[in-house]
Amino acid sequence: MTCYAVIDTNVLVSAMLSSRDDAATVQVVSRMLHGEIIPIYSNVIAKEYREVLSRRKFGFTGRLIDYLLASLEKYGLLVEPSPSGITLPDMKGLPFYEVVLKKRTDGAYLVTGNSFSLPSTSSNTFYTPDHRYPQSHLPKTDTAAS
Repeated sequence: MTCYAVIDTNVLVSAMLSSRDDAATVQVVSRMLHGEIIPIYSNVIAKEYREVLSRRKFGFTGRLIDYLLASLEKYGLLVEPSPSGITLPDMKGLPFYEVVLKKRTDGAYLVTGNSFSLPSTSSNTFYTPDHRYPQSHLPKTDTAAS
């Protein structure tokens, strides 16, 4: 079974920097590329992905960035969220939060390493990359940590 997830930029960066196939962030991206996670994003999020991944300090090639973003667009779901009027501790997370809210009825999650910046009332919607997802939402793979 697949699940819908908004993948925070920090998860993509961490996955691309990792040299370990068993790293939690690498597993999230791998599951996205294999269709187990359907990424949900907005135009604002796609723009942030490109801007952050293109930073010189990371050293990612344009080809790698293009591949990842093309995969996201091909397998993902572009949504246009409605303004929520919510104030977050870190407002840079608002575009991600609003996309999750837009797809909440479909059981969407936000996968992020920045859980400290999320509303305390949203613990069922947000996960860190190494969270043990419920079987009903995300099947285990042979390479996933048990």
